[in-house]
Amino acid sequence: MSVEEEFKRFKQIREELKLTQAVFAEELGIGSTTADIERGRTRIPGHAVKELLKKYHINPLWLFGESGQKYLRAEVSAGPKVITVDGSGKENIVLVNAKAAAGYPLNIGDAQWFESLPAFGIPLPEYRNATFRGFQVDGDSMKPVLQSGEWILGRALDDWDNLGRNKMYVVVTADSILVKKIQKDAATTFVNLISLNPDYAPIRLDRSEIREMWQVNSKLSFDLEADFQNVSLQSLHQEMKELKEEVRKMAK
Repeated sequence: MSVEEEFKRFKQIREELKLTQAVFAEELGIGSTTADIERGRTRIPGHAVKELLKKYHINPLWLFGESGQKYLRAEVSAGPKVITVDGSGKENIVLVNAKAAAGYPLNIGDAQWFESLPAFGIPLPEYRNATFRGFQVDGDSMKPVLQSGEWILGRALDDWDNLGRNKMYVVVTADSILVKKIQKDAATTFVNLISLNPDYAPIRLDRSEIREMWQVNSKLSFDLEADFQNVSLQSLHQEMKELKEEVRKMAK
């Protein structure tokens, strides 16, 4: 491959990341040489190649035209690190309330810690042949679908190819548990965590920063009064509509 192609690929990476030359230079620690590299005036420094691999998983061989594989994806499994079972050997659904969630990332591989949490089983076919976990919603970032204090049940997921565009996920990082929609970036190993509440900005993470993923498949809500109120209002609206129609007919 020609040297010119090397410069083009360097620029291609920056544009796919949607970074300015100045920000890209800062990310790679190469001062103000980014523009010179893209113009073909300066070769890519070795430490910049190292940072491209470390931060963005760019294959150095691809960068220099010796491989067709652009990314080196060293993805860590995002499946559950601990599974608990009942007396008969069947998997439990462990419940993680808002208080326990604070210690979840720190104890993610501690079987004894998980055994101290409440757990139960659901004898339904939808909860067989997979690992499920319950999490309590904390905050309003997923309103109006999820309210703070409600419980959601998630199915363990460790294959990034199985992500659904319209699904919600419990995402466990090194220091927090988040409930979000996940938007993959086809050009990189990064993902955007999206809230339903527009007041919250997306969170951008590398896949390697996600330690566990759980696809939300059901919700437990104890605020039935609000639902009944909505039903009553809908019924009243329908009755008023029918009454107006009857009055209109009588007036003819």
